[in-house]
Amino acid sequence: MEVKVLNKAGQDTGRTVNLPEEIFGITPNQQALYLDVKQYLANQRQGTHKSKERAEISRTTKKLKKQKGTGGARAGSMKSPLFVGGGRVFGPRPRDYHFKLNRKLKELARRSALSAKTAAGVVIVVEDFTIETPSTKQYISFLAGLQVSAKKTLHILPESNQGVVLSSRNLAKAKVTTVNHLSTYELINADRLVISEQSVAKIIAHFQQA
Repeated sequence: MEVKVLNKAGQDTGRTVNLPEEIFGITPNQQALYLDVKQYLANQRQGTHKSKERAEISRTTKKLKKQKGTGGARAGSMKSPLFVGGGRVFGPRPRDYHFKLNRKLKELARRSALSAKTAAGVVIVVEDFTIETPSTKQYISFLAGLQVSAKKTLHILPESNQGVVLSSRNLAKAKVTTVNHLSTYELINADRLVISEQSVAKIIAHFQQA
């Protein structure tokens, strides 16, 4: 599959890159996508939720009323979950939500995500460029040239570039990552994938080695 290479102004350079079918043209595996996104979101959870149960509440344990003859249910402590301010029954406790997935399944999920975005026609390949001095204005101009300013974009670099990262950091809809840190969630969540020319070669090499 041939895709045009654009410059940072959004103009056609006259060059093309080949996106292999086995990476960018497979039938997306929905189950693999679901599991990988589920793992990503689960791993973001801190798991620090906690509520106090009756043994942890500091309230009087004096018997509130006599056992019989009141016409109501017996009650022996203000710590009871039945009273306002009492302990909670089976409340949440700190826990770890992390779980593991097989490497091959995660690779399948990423190939499925790339294929889905390619089939939707939202993959843009741009020539490699750097930003020496961080400038949000310069990065906004770059997005405007590609006509993706109003879209959620994921810019994939071959390796970390501090200038590009800092220039995009203040933009709510712009996300910059590298090939080594690609996640299925970020690929699916983006409206447009902006891939640097060298990143395409690095993605191909990564999946061919997997």
